[in-house]
Amino acid sequence: MSFGGEHQDEQVLSEINMTPLVDVMLVLLIIFIMTIPVINHAVKLDLPHASNQANDSKPAHVDVSIDVDGNISWDGAALPAAELATRIAQAAGQQPQPEIHLRADRKTAYENVAKLMALVQAGGLSKIGFVTDPKP
Repeated sequence: MSFGGEHQDEQVLSEINMTPLVDVMLVLLIIFIMTIPVINHAVKLDLPHASNQANDSKPAHVDVSIDVDGNISWDGAALPAAELATRIAQAAGQQPQPEIHLRADRKTAYENVAKLMALVQAGGLSKIGFVTDPKP
């Protein structure tokens, strides 16, 4: 048996139910309102001020060369063996102490290089670097 109201129930409802969407949005809004003050909360401090300058005081270096015959040159100028000890003592008295860059000829006897290294160390200088020419 069919009554006249049955056709009305068969119609599909085309409206979107907005209530769950509004409920979720309100919950998210409340969560954001509660968390934003916590994120922006900062402790105010009165920190000391200091100037920051780079300290680029590199020590000077002295070029000491030994040729094949055992002759020594100090920064490119020939130097007698007797004056070498006084130059090393003067360099050891500087602050900061300079580095010794030792250039020795390929055919120089190792004995001459060892004597120079011992003299530099006895004079009070501790930094010795060996300078070589790269192969072509």
